[in-house]
Amino acid sequence: MIFLKLFYVFSKIGIFNFGGGYAMLSLIQDEVVNKHHWMTIDEFTDIVAISQSTPGPIGINCATYTGYTAVIHEGFPTWAAVLGAVLASLSVIWLPFILMVSISKFLLKHSQSKAVTDIFGTLRLVIVGLLAAAAIMLMSKENFGDPSESVFTFVVSLIIFFMSFVGTRLYKIHPIIIILLCGLAGLVIY
Repeated sequence: MIFLKLFYVFSKIGIFNFGGGYAMLSLIQDEVVNKHHWMTIDEFTDIVAISQSTPGPIGINCATYTGYTAVIHEGFPTWAAVLGAVLASLSVIWLPFILMVSISKFLLKHSQSKAVTDIFGTLRLVIVGLLAAAAIMLMSKENFGDPSESVFTFVVSLIIFFMSFVGTRLYKIHPIIIILLCGLAGLVIY
């Protein structure tokens, strides 16, 4: 049943994810697109874009939209899809919440020990790898276009990406302004 699968998949993603929502994206994509085929890569890319644009943590937003979409694709009514969204959202956070509550006292007491600092040093490397996987996953033809289909779309997407990067990194333009400018550029160009 779809609800048990959602609970299992998002509980597993929640407990094995380190590095926040962006690191979680590659895990979610692997489960919902590649393994369970609950949605296409195009739908997942749209869900990532919506998750980034709406308030709240991107990982939980993505779980919410994914749970909703997966239940709809299984042929259930809208009220069941809302339950799927709630279930996926809660499933992704319940185990990490219990884990953090249970180990927080230990971490505060032993935060300066060599073992704890070594563990966190290793986790930093894992987090960089997960973030790199998410970045590579988002550099797809669904986001940038396919140069063999439309060179114009591909080049414009690269220019918008480069200008957004330069604007936020070098000129320190606020990300909300960048999002609005990119949305405006998309409306005008496409």
